[in-house]
Amino acid sequence: MKSHPITTLMTKNVVCVSPEQQLLDVKHIYEKKNFHHHIPVVKNEKLVGMVSLVDFMYNIAGGGMDDDYKIYKELKVKDIMTSKPFSLTTEASVEEVAQVLSEGNYHAIPILENDKLVGIVSTADVIKFFLMKA
Repeated sequence: MKSHPITTLMTKNVVCVSPEQQLLDVKHIYEKKNFHHHIPVVKNEKLVGMVSLVDFMYNIAGGGMDDDYKIYKELKVKDIMTSKPFSLTTEASVEEVAQVLSEGNYHAIPILENDKLVGIVSTADVIKFFLMKA
């Protein structure tokens, strides 16, 4: 099987947050249409964490849709993010990413180049790629 560079598949305009942002900002990102459910957390252009929809929902239990709910202003991204997330580099192939995602530990993988976040790939992206090749 021919190897395909992950750069041909990854989402390049990645929506990110900083560790100091309030959860309200995360809520607003999740309210957008067609949004992947993982948000990279970046500080000084370096990946320092990830926030998944599950992380968010677990931490806002009972928060609801009201922007004025206190939890959205009390907690910051750093309070709920997964620190030191798994990532791959632009040297990875689609096939390598598919292998990692197939193990079920991750649903999205940040892609780095020289330690800088340049993309993200989700399980859905990889499935769509292989369906188009079929």
